[in-house]
Amino acid sequence: MGKFSILILVLFLSGLALFAIYNKETISVTIPFSDAYEVPKFAFTLISIAIGILITLVYFAIRDTKRFIDNWQYQKKQKQDIKVQGLYSKALNALLSHKEDEAKDLLAEILADEPDHVDALLRSGEIAAAEEDLQKANSFYQKARMISPQNIETLFALEALLEKSARWSDALKYLDEILDIDDANLTALYRKRNILERQGRWDDLVYLQKTILKHEHIEKNKRREQRNLVGYEYEYGRHSLENNQLEKAKKAFKTVLRIEKDFVPATLGLAEAMLREGESEEAVNLLEKAFESTGSKIVMARLEDLLIGLGEPSRIISIYRNSISRNPTDPVTKFFLGKLFYRLEMIDDAFEVLSGMDTGVSQYPELHQLLGNLYMRRNQPDRAAREYQKVIDIRKSLRLPYCCAQCGYNSDEWSGRCPDCRSWDAFQLNLEGTCSTIAATALTQAR
Repeated sequence: MGKFSILILVLFLSGLALFAIYNKETISVTIPFSDAYEVPKFAFTLISIAIGILITLVYFAIRDTKRFIDNWQYQKKQKQDIKVQGLYSKALNALLSHKEDEAKDLLAEILADEPDHVDALLRSGEIAAAEEDLQKANSFYQKARMISPQNIETLFALEALLEKSARWSDALKYLDEILDIDDANLTALYRKRNILERQGRWDDLVYLQKTILKHEHIEKNKRREQRNLVGYEYEYGRHSLENNQLEKAKKAFKTVLRIEKDFVPATLGLAEAMLREGESEEAVNLLEKAFESTGSKIVMARLEDLLIGLGEPSRIISIYRNSISRNPTDPVTKFFLGKLFYRLEMIDDAFEVLSGMDTGVSQYPELHQLLGNLYMRRNQPDRAAREYQKVIDIRKSLRLPYCCAQCGYNSDEWSGRCPDCRSWDAFQLNLEGTCSTIAATALTQAR
């Protein structure tokens, strides 16, 4: 103890002694449930001070003890966390190396030490799901959800598990729960869209697609989703048409055409709805304007069928001739005109148009099929045989195949949406080797 401290202590004790000399009065102190005692005032003051100091010392002793215990527990927790983190890192590395058994053992060790480790529960669930043990995977995911009810990763895991079980309605509930937490979560919106499309809920899809479009911020993605919105609106119209809800169908198709006026499937759908309502002239006018605007050969073929059905073949002949006069080098319209003449038994006119066409053998097999038929009608079997030899794998007379302009998918039936790449308004007539070129391009890009 330093000299200054000793000096302070001596002065303090001297002061106490001085106060004791001049304060000899007593005070009566009654202890509860006991007798009263006469105590000098100064002694009572000292006792009170001593009790206060004692209480203070006890408080600081408890505080310091608690700090020591908390610090010890914190250090212990840190060591535990470091151990668990090390095990979890090893488990992730094992998963990346496709060592699932090793990863399972490491994750089990983590959960033995720390049962509330959400990430370990999720990774264990993923391994179980990959092994098709869906019940065990669900058990892991549900434990993780109990620990953290609003963990979006957990909700996605449960939703994916239900999709794997084809429980679409239950999967939608989890996606809606995610969207309640984060209404701009594009992953949830896209997954919900896929399920609604599986269920054919086109009306709901249109509404959902507008939400997706609102939350997309990358310009490239916005253009893609705008195209999807048009497609889903068309699908809603097509579904309404199939169910004979003509007003809903017409409204949907008109909405599509306001957004994208050259969308051929919507034009064909609207024309079909008009025909069912007995508006045949309006349907013809619609298709004729669409053909003039788009030059679509699919619209042209539908217009041909419609006018022949209405007993007005001269009108479609006039349309073809006008189109050829505007574009004399267009071989497809000439082919359609020649095919139409053949269909109407106008053999000489058909022969004149088709025989004057200059097109490659491998590029235009349908033309040679028709020429072969015409030579047979003109009693020239040798020339007919030569034309037929140029045609490979002809299945149906005068039946033109279709192909997808995006992926090259071939089909004998027209569809507003390619069943392979899921693109809308992509089918076109497979003439002049169109599909072969597209397929070769798609194959090159895939490589």
